[in-house]
Amino acid sequence: MSSPPVTHPDQPAVCAHDLAAGYGESAVWSHATFDVAAGSFVAILGPNGAGKSTLLRQLLGLLRPLAGSLEVLGEPPHRGNPSIGYVPQARTLDPEVAFRGVDLVRLGLDGHRFGFAPPWGSRVARHQAVERAVESVGATGYAGRRLGPMSGGERQRLLLAQALVGEPRLLLLDEPLASLDVANQAAMVELISSVALERRLTVLLVAHDLNPLRNAIDLVCYVANGRVAFGPPDEVVTSEVLSSLYGAPVEVLVDSRGRRFVVGIEEETAHPHRHRTDGGTS
Repeated sequence: MSSPPVTHPDQPAVCAHDLAAGYGESAVWSHATFDVAAGSFVAILGPNGAGKSTLLRQLLGLLRPLAGSLEVLGEPPHRGNPSIGYVPQARTLDPEVAFRGVDLVRLGLDGHRFGFAPPWGSRVARHQAVERAVESVGATGYAGRRLGPMSGGERQRLLLAQALVGEPRLLLLDEPLASLDVANQAAMVELISSVALERRLTVLLVAHDLNPLRNAIDLVCYVANGRVAFGPPDEVVTSEVLSSLYGAPVEVLVDSRGRRFVVGIEEETAHPHRHRTDGGTS
């Protein structure tokens, strides 16, 4: 594999300045300026169609900025960056598929869904890398089984292992908590947080709900109504900031456990503005 670029220890993992994203000439959001410090855990929040996944596409080098500048790990985004691990949105899988969990993890060494990556090491090194990744997500006991009959939580762990197998520095996760029950959501957040801490990873995770993540994340990137707000959760997910983003009254209620509930955007949630032209919904 090619050597990663040399970066300064204090250099942000992601640096965006006056960034705009869109498809063709149509902007999804614009005027986003933020830095993500190395080692941070960032939740990307917002309603369907706001452009959360669009930000990931830019970081992966799949979509060029409409305006502004973007750096990822000290360089412009490019396809197949081996320093980035990526977990895409889950897809429905045929229960009869013969593909095994370990085969799915191995794909992280053979190539990426977001671009080509060169073959990784010798056969022994590849086998050891797969074993380490599977072990790191607690999937050793079932990685040899077929994917089809597995639970959503088991598959999600194996997708995480696939993203980790190449030993990335930046981890991008697109709705890894979707379709998981509350217990599995909590377990997945705890796993991602512990793996990120152990491997010193920077994490950007797309989600719809702040609450399952509230004890793990450092920062929030909230995307709504063509605009982006970035900062600590307690400073971004507030009535004042979200009302400004949506251009309409929004109330954020905080309960005794610190959970935040956003009310007043039911119409936006029920009828999201569709900006994307590639069939995506985030």
